[in-house]
Amino acid sequence: MRKAKPKKRIILPDPKFNDVLVTKFVNNIMLEGKKGLAYKIFYDAMDIVEEKTKENGVEVWKKALANVTPSVEVRSRRIGGATFQIPSEIRPGRKMSIGMKNLIGYARKRHEKSMAQKLAGEIMAGYKEEGGAFKRKEDTHRMADANKAFSHFRF
Repeated sequence: MRKAKPKKRIILPDPKFNDVLVTKFVNNIMLEGKKGLAYKIFYDAMDIVEEKTKENGVEVWKKALANVTPSVEVRSRRIGGATFQIPSEIRPGRKMSIGMKNLIGYARKRHEKSMAQKLAGEIMAGYKEEGGAFKRKEDTHRMADANKAFSHFRF
């Protein structure tokens, strides 16, 4: 789009926890338009988390999401024939999106029986500041820190 910015879509809160963030997360879990199944996976994962941690599942999930969400990233920029990795801040919407996608992606790679168990395991790992998604955030931050000498090339 050249002129107008696209309209922001309104996302309705989920039926159980009445939270827009949960709906966004479920939309990321969803494959092939099966939203009912995605909600079932998320709610089952919340039940497993509550059972194991004896705390509010949504609060644990929000803390885990905050723990795996990166605040800086590196972007490639070509300057005079050389490609530099330039660290830059991430805007809030993209930040949340990256955090959610990392949490779901690393949950899918886990070796447990069902997707709900995998997701619950990754959420609890993120809550304790461990697991694949948290490691990914740490690697991203480490890479940005290593390349902070090139931050004056910002674009």
